[in-house]
Amino acid sequence: MALRPEKMTSQTPARQRIMEFLHRSPFLKFLIVGVLSFALDLGLLVALHEGLNVDLVIATPIAFLTSLVFNFALQRSFTFRAMNSRTVSAAKYIALVIVNVVVTDLIVTGFDNLDWAYGIGKVVATVLTTGWNFLLYRHWIFRHEPARDGEPSPDTEPAP
Repeated sequence: MALRPEKMTSQTPARQRIMEFLHRSPFLKFLIVGVLSFALDLGLLVALHEGLNVDLVIATPIAFLTSLVFNFALQRSFTFRAMNSRTVSAAKYIALVIVNVVVTDLIVTGFDNLDWAYGIGKVVATVLTTGWNFLLYRHWIFRHEPARDGEPSPDTEPAP
């Protein structure tokens, strides 16, 4: 999909190339949003616990849940530009989060029970969940519904 001419004139060539690359790279956008979500989670945790002296048992879920909402909103609007039902997407997202927590716990504790480094288990779990999260976000949670006759496809930009 090409950028519209009026947008192209307001950007430097380097910025234009970056924006075109991002537009064509949903996996890169997915990773960027993931990193930002992690940074928000960790930053809010530190701010609440260290800065405001909130107990970890309270600060940890507040930071984690805030980052989940942030991640959902950005993946939906920025990465996948979803046009499907927000409620249905949110229900699917919550179900996937639960599966990811269970699978991660099983892998990390499994590594530990085998006397392998649990940190390696966490890396393995993160790589696995990142891979299937991208595919499930793209094809299940934020899936574009096929356009009906006479309606523009959600994958195309409206004409200028």
